[in-house]
Amino acid sequence: MADWWDGFWATYNSAIFDVGISAMLALSIYVTLSCGLLSLANAAFMGIGAYAAALISMQTALPFPVALAAGVALPMLVALIIGIPTLRLSGVYLAMATLGFGEVVRVIVLNMDVTGGPMGLNGIPLKTEWWHIVLLLVAVLYFLARMRRSKIGRAFEAIKEDEVAARLMGIDVAAYKLLAFAIGAGIAGLAGALNAHYTFTIGPGNFDFERAVEILTMAVFGGTGNLIGPTLGGAILALLPEILRWFQDYRLAINGLILVLVILYLPQGIWDPRRIRSFLQRRRAA
Repeated sequence: MADWWDGFWATYNSAIFDVGISAMLALSIYVTLSCGLLSLANAAFMGIGAYAAALISMQTALPFPVALAAGVALPMLVALIIGIPTLRLSGVYLAMATLGFGEVVRVIVLNMDVTGGPMGLNGIPLKTEWWHIVLLLVAVLYFLARMRRSKIGRAFEAIKEDEVAARLMGIDVAAYKLLAFAIGAGIAGLAGALNAHYTFTIGPGNFDFERAVEILTMAVFGGTGNLIGPTLGGAILALLPEILRWFQDYRLAINGLILVLVILYLPQGIWDPRRIRSFLQRRRAA
């Protein structure tokens, strides 16, 4: 039994780690979507967190928790700086602006010696353990669950439903949008920091447009009406490449197809409590 487990873990540990990281990334964009913000900057924030944490681990003797903290703090700081002018936009204009920001980050990383340029960083210490991901994912879920039931969560929901009405109710819309943007950036940065410390190497291509679309697909696929949806969507889409290995070259096309199908036929995502309750009631009635 022990030999079987050792073989299984050696083969699939990266895929299992990816499940937790993907769930965090889906939750990061859930935060911005819960405030009515369609942002595609989370891949860039993930990259900033990954590079910040990796450089600290490679060039200093600071402990791993400090590297993780930097991986959270730096993306949040960047989000606060770019969010002030950017969050005046909405809808597709905000998506385009944040996508442009992601490309700016990628080009900067490509041309900096400290980040390894196009080759990226190699030899990152393998410090991420499975329990780090489980513990921090649970902490993120607990934090977001508490926030959702708080004044902040109610303000996010009001802004998402009707920004003008929320402003007339006395809600500081700009401040709450900036807060949602920063929290999402911090969670994405945490995912990037953890990811960098178990993949051994990172490069600019890991945080490009494809990753931005993938993060959005995870959240929309699972559903953004609650915390279970993004977590489930991230986990399923993380496992999909392992299940469909022969379609690996078409991963972006598959993600796009999933996104279209979900929007058309499951607009609330696969985890829609009302639809599930209705289905169970029909089954009991039958």
